[in-house]
Amino acid sequence: MPVSESGKLVVISGPSGVGKSTVVRGVLKQLAQEQLGGRIRLSISATTRSPRPGEQQGNDYYFLSEQEFSSRRQAGEFLESVEVFGRGHWYGTLWDEVRPSLRAGIWVILEIDVDGAQGVLRHFPEAVTIFIRPESLDVLQSRLRSRGTESEESIRGRLAVAGRELGLAEQYDHIVVNITVDEAVNTICKILRSRGLSND
Repeated sequence: MPVSESGKLVVISGPSGVGKSTVVRGVLKQLAQEQLGGRIRLSISATTRSPRPGEQQGNDYYFLSEQEFSSRRQAGEFLESVEVFGRGHWYGTLWDEVRPSLRAGIWVILEIDVDGAQGVLRHFPEAVTIFIRPESLDVLQSRLRSRGTESEESIRGRLAVAGRELGLAEQYDHIVVNITVDEAVNTICKILRSRGLSND
């Protein structure tokens, strides 16, 4: 479903626990300080999983029932959608989350996994793709364990997925190693400016 737009899609991926959300929030904050906040926004994903404590409908995610997600998927309302971690939880990006912004010349960040990214690139091969990776799998494992929210089985599953995702990192335009959040934020902001993000 082609879209005539002057904005760009920015796909940011990386393994679970690498700090994507923290980095993306930092990027949006820094760009706002540089008077570029009105030129770029974060897409809100839809999911069938239940809200976690503090998460709000329409702010963190669009929380949909499995039936609603399935029916909207079959109706072609999703730019991309994937089942994540094999648990039966679906995630996806609704066309309505990206199309109006792109047509208005606004860049849209999609924080999605590698499978979702491949779906996006089928529609937007010109999208700017950025992969955030950890220093090592050991560092990633430490981050996952420090959360204190994952079972041992879940951690092993996430690390297995991370290994597969890291093997696909070279398919992205840019790879950013998240050693410190500030460095990663600065690097991604430079990438976006180099790809044309400006107030013009």
